[in-house]
Amino acid sequence: MTQPVAVLTGGTGGLGIEVARRLADRGFRLGVTYLVPDEANVFEAALHLDEATVMLRRCDCSDRAAIGEFTSQVVDRFGGLNVLVALEGGWSGGRDVEETDDFHFDRMIDLNLRSAFYAARAALPYLRQAEWGRIVLIGSRAAIEPAPGQAAYNIAKAGVIALARTIAQELSDAPVTANVVLPSVIDTPAFRELVPFGDYVDWPTPQEIAQVIDFLASPDSSVINGAMIPAYGKM
Repeated sequence: MTQPVAVLTGGTGGLGIEVARRLADRGFRLGVTYLVPDEANVFEAALHLDEATVMLRRCDCSDRAAIGEFTSQVVDRFGGLNVLVALEGGWSGGRDVEETDDFHFDRMIDLNLRSAFYAARAALPYLRQAEWGRIVLIGSRAAIEPAPGQAAYNIAKAGVIALARTIAQELSDAPVTANVVLPSVIDTPAFRELVPFGDYVDWPTPQEIAQVIDFLASPDSSVINGAMIPAYGKM
């Protein structure tokens, strides 16, 4: 394998585009999944990556067969796998524990935890075979400072932290690390719509958080394993 290879799940959102940009600039070949077709169009228009660099496919990563097949296709096409960045996820607030119905709970678990678990499980056999491997998961500040009114999200993201730290312990004898980045608010157009009167100057940008992920996804981050990396800015 002459170039490193990364799988980015949910890689067509505002943060995913910036992560993909940085990895592509460093010579990575990318397998990128999306759920929303319009986001795939934005991704293609923003990055202009050719088929030799990126394999872009619709894939619901909470479907274990789908993400397993996608990961296998990436390895077959590009010859291996070095990095998994599990970006698929979503937020939905407004419900305390006693108000959280099964549909809402399952949706948050599927989007945020199940998708990360299945993606990691699919990637691990290939990462073990590589000279070096990195897993970067996306948690949330809400996992360690849970706020009311978003119970299912808090719980799902806490599970993502446990997943990353468990993998780090299980792979202590392999050249593979697993870490989790904890954003709070990210300054994207979508979040500005949700919080129209926010203090945007204090919000970390997708580019700033992507820089953190890019380092954790590099060979230079080998001494960082099982870490929870806050990415709150000055909030």
